[in-house]
Amino acid sequence: MFALKPLVISGREVLPLVEGGKGISVSNGESSGAWARAGGVGTFSGVNADSYDADGRLMEQHYHGRTRRERHEELIAHSIRGGIAQARIAHETSGGNGRIHMNILWEMAAAERILHGILEGAKGLVHGVTCGAGMPYKVAEICARYGVYYYPIISSARAFRALWKRSYHKFRDGLGAVVYEDPWLAGGHNGLSNAEDPRKPEPPLPRIVELRKQMNEFGLHQTPIVMAGGVWFLREWAEFLDNPDVGPIAFQFGTRPLLTQESPISREWKERLLHLRKGDILLHRFSPTGFYSSAVINPFLRELEERSRHQVPYATAPVGEMTEELAIGARGRKVHLAPADRAHALEWMAQGHTEALRTPDSTLIFVTPARAAAILRDQVDCMGCLSACMFSNWAQNEEGTTGKKADPRSFCIQKTLQDIAHTSDVDTQLMFAGHNAYRFSEDPFYTNGFIPTVKELVDRIASGD
Repeated sequence: MFALKPLVISGREVLPLVEGGKGISVSNGESSGAWARAGGVGTFSGVNADSYDADGRLMEQHYHGRTRRERHEELIAHSIRGGIAQARIAHETSGGNGRIHMNILWEMAAAERILHGILEGAKGLVHGVTCGAGMPYKVAEICARYGVYYYPIISSARAFRALWKRSYHKFRDGLGAVVYEDPWLAGGHNGLSNAEDPRKPEPPLPRIVELRKQMNEFGLHQTPIVMAGGVWFLREWAEFLDNPDVGPIAFQFGTRPLLTQESPISREWKERLLHLRKGDILLHRFSPTGFYSSAVINPFLRELEERSRHQVPYATAPVGEMTEELAIGARGRKVHLAPADRAHALEWMAQGHTEALRTPDSTLIFVTPARAAAILRDQVDCMGCLSACMFSNWAQNEEGTTGKKADPRSFCIQKTLQDIAHTSDVDTQLMFAGHNAYRFSEDPFYTNGFIPTVKELVDRIASGD
């Protein structure tokens, strides 16, 4: 019989089972509240969360500002209002059981302002804040102000050391746990650094042992580590339990909670998850954040791959091998390509990819007129959802720009995540998922398309399966 021991998290003894926070309405108050009610730690997303009118109807996020800066302020207001709404729903749904955490991304727009706004408006309803996608130095100080625990998401001992030395040592008592998110297995944005090879995954146990050694040096022997990314059956992680080299440990589940009755994703998304096969998840670098991320392979990702394949370097005047002229654009402006690249470009143009868009790397990508129009429209409509966006060249600074050309090889992440969260379209939108998502089709728990309640899933996970 698999025996799972409770753990003190955010000041209460709970099952060491954490719902991973999935952005833009995918982890909401209903799903996280149900997870907490089942005795674990529920996590709702504080990234552009849904809010509702007085009659309980979803308030769609429309932007009316004429400038990016004006739309950016609207987005902040949407985010704070939605985060408070989801915190209240989670609190009511939990029935006072478990713990409720909120997840934010440090690289999202106005992360500090939004975190202050939600915690101020939802006092006493949120017990902890998980935060990754960047180096969240200030999250400890902000959480201390509101009396909630903080949970940094890192992917290496080196990253935690930097956070501790710069800030966290001042707020030792508020550190609820350190979330180790495996950069090769987790869904969504992954913390792969330039020192790590995306094609050569490393086993998590030695990396967690290294993290524990680092934590012990700082006197954090009893502070739990949360293992995130690639966790399916707990029985497969038995060597992590009661292991003195690992210490207190909990496990985070991001992908499995997608397939529950309380999960707000569409029926079409759930059906797609039930039929995935091994290899159907792609680790890619198309995100406008610049981070690696993992998502289900679908026409959306295939089109992004095609953009990058239909790419050649160019020069505005002959230089080196770039001696062949090519006329592009409505005005027929001349650029210079290498002979072989010009031949490729002419071939793509003959196939209908007649629009050449410039990238920040002095290359051209060739796309259809319809695709070019969609890319340019999305760039113009930018509302500044990230601290810095490669796709639109928005940046959260005085200039409002990264200072680089907008990159047409990427996409508007706010638009696609809102669309997949609120429509049935699973083909032309980004569908984040962990690399173990194919196991839905192999796990007997989901036979005949069975979709459990959160309580049934938590009980199943706690049994070892």
